[in-house]
Amino acid sequence: MKPNDLPLVCLPMDLSDEAAAKLIEFLYELVEALESHYAGQLLRYAHRYDPESSPPDTQTTDPPF
Repeated sequence: MKPNDLPLVCLPMDLSDEAAAKLIEFLYELVEALESHYAGQLLRYAHRYDPESSPPDTQTTDPPF
């Protein structure tokens, strides 16, 4: 086994159902906080490497129907 083969995070194997649910909830909240904090950088990155992902143009002259 090489150092890069080791897991990035060591997770406990014996979590209760409630503890596992709370851990996942915490991780989702952490991701939301990171996305909010780095929103500008993430949007610039996404636009730079995938121009198709830019928000749709709201300045259209065609009616919606």
